[in-house]
Amino acid sequence: MFLRAVVLSACLAVLPAQAITDVGDAVPLYSEAELIHLFEGNQQLQRVRADDCQLVQDIEARAERVESPAYQFLYGDMLAWGVCVSRDVDLGLYYMETAARQGLPSALEQLGRYYARGTLVQQDQERAIPYLREAASMGDLRARIQLAELLLNDFGSPRDYEDAYRWLYQTATADRQVHQKITKLRGRLEQRMPSNVIARAKRRESFW
Repeated sequence: MFLRAVVLSACLAVLPAQAITDVGDAVPLYSEAELIHLFEGNQQLQRVRADDCQLVQDIEARAERVESPAYQFLYGDMLAWGVCVSRDVDLGLYYMETAARQGLPSALEQLGRYYARGTLVQQDQERAIPYLREAASMGDLRARIQLAELLLNDFGSPRDYEDAYRWLYQTATADRQVHQKITKLRGRLEQRMPSNVIARAKRRESFW
């Protein structure tokens, strides 16, 4: 009887260590640069899922307490689509809007895209324009393309043609298909713009 008790105690002592081994290594918290890279490829939700939702509490804390715009956007996206948290579209959009007001290009682009397409919100292309314009001015490639497409579909104002053209003209990309798309959009905008405005849009502010 004594021997059985000793053996049972030894087995119980081993189990916690074995359980810890089965869990695997802890997932490190994402850096801001890493999140921006994930946003650019729209891979943020896939990454959270791939990490088995281990960072939910850290993400929530950095969104709510630290008020990091990158984490606010990530947390808002998780809430809006119910990834690793209970789905709450209104709260998700609130955090996306908060990140957008802090000037996060990815949040501005996504909200603009959502309004343009009617994703989660009522479709409103005119309301999409300010989001996309702001993101485009900050260098967001997707926003620049979407803004030009909306303008060419007669949304927004012709006064935005010059800026939309300038941002496309200044965009560099190694993707051949994207490059061709930008060239076509520029060509279509040129058909609606006076030659002097086109020349002004091409003018560089600085050569350094």
